[in-house]
Amino acid sequence: MKFSKDSLKKFLKVLGPGFITGASDDDPSGIATYSQTGARFGYGQLWLASFSFPFQAVIQEICGRIGMVTGKGLAGVIRKNYAGRVLYIAVFLLLVANTINIGADLGAMASAGQLVLRLPFTILLLFMTVATLVLEVFVSYKVYAKFLKYLTFALLAYLVTAFIVKQDWGKIFQATFIPTFSFNKEYLMNIVAVLGTTISPYLFFWQAGEEVEEEVANKKLQQMGTGIPQITKRDIRTMRLDTVAGMFFSNLVMWFIIITAGSTLFTGNPVNIQTADQAALALKPLAGDFAFILFAIGIIGTGFLAVPILAGSASYAFSEAFGWKEGLYRKFTQAHGFYAVIIVATLIGLLVNFTPIKPFQMLYYTAIINGICAPPLMVLIMLIGNNQKIMGNYVNSFLSNLFGWTITVIMTLAALALLYTLIFS
Repeated sequence: MKFSKDSLKKFLKVLGPGFITGASDDDPSGIATYSQTGARFGYGQLWLASFSFPFQAVIQEICGRIGMVTGKGLAGVIRKNYAGRVLYIAVFLLLVANTINIGADLGAMASAGQLVLRLPFTILLLFMTVATLVLEVFVSYKVYAKFLKYLTFALLAYLVTAFIVKQDWGKIFQATFIPTFSFNKEYLMNIVAVLGTTISPYLFFWQAGEEVEEEVANKKLQQMGTGIPQITKRDIRTMRLDTVAGMFFSNLVMWFIIITAGSTLFTGNPVNIQTADQAALALKPLAGDFAFILFAIGIIGTGFLAVPILAGSASYAFSEAFGWKEGLYRKFTQAHGFYAVIIVATLIGLLVNFTPIKPFQMLYYTAIINGICAPPLMVLIMLIGNNQKIMGNYVNSFLSNLFGWTITVIMTLAALALLYTLIFS
């Protein structure tokens, strides 16, 4: 069967909230965590890329389906169908994880910028903060979504580097599909970090909200939070294709980053990445002396992709929790509260950078926090997805429940085991 130019155009047109969500998952926190994984364990945790893909795709598909069916974001659905304390706990967990993540990403963007511009960290940090706010507050959703979609291809540098460096592909594929375990604190902490930065709280709220944004843009819904959109099984299939493509891209990039870091930074002894220039060395076989520039482009590009999504998902949740008008399709004058949350969350994230923790260390700790905050939210998502009163004929399938509950239990046990080792070791 020929794959024509028209077929490619149709496929690219399908890519929307799901693909953007998946691509944003490889944010600076993700890049740092995956680089650290390769640097510390070589190929030892490469299996996490193939392991997380089906679970991430299922969780995100459920979130997207909830948004499409209800015409509301996750917080709006929780507010209507569950007790107030459930809503406030969910929003609190999201705000904590997102605010720290925003700060870590902004700091990493500024730190990466220093590799190229040699300007003071504070000046670059302020510039990155203002630039992300201007983009999300003053640029229309349609334009911005198109911009976000193509910004992600900077990450392909890791794919190219993996093929330039001499690799033992037999060992790589064995490590990809045959898990190895070690029950020490560092190994367990890294598993929680990888799962936390891959299956992250902000992705849940963002994709549900963006699927509703798409319905408003396509005139299937007058505005977010009011009315029930008329969707078809074809709409659900399109969303699933979009979501699977996004999550596959996300995990493929993770796989190549771990391979690249494992083959260039891991020397048989664990390496702890603490600074941007240390992480950038993974790309040196491809770019030589330009590795720092290429790395900076990747970190800054994915940062501009992820920070507005982090702030936006927090704003969706907060606005829906308090019944405010929300949505990136609205202008600033139409949704003051929604955009105020974006601004405040970003500015608080900015302040996180004035702690003694180095930006790239903070990225790793952020991933661990996400891994601890995600399981309670996943339980709630699974309950909503199975609630026929909310989802009607679009409740979870057997496979959705199998994969969804399995990863929820796994991430819960991993988080509890990590907390136990941190407290008692």
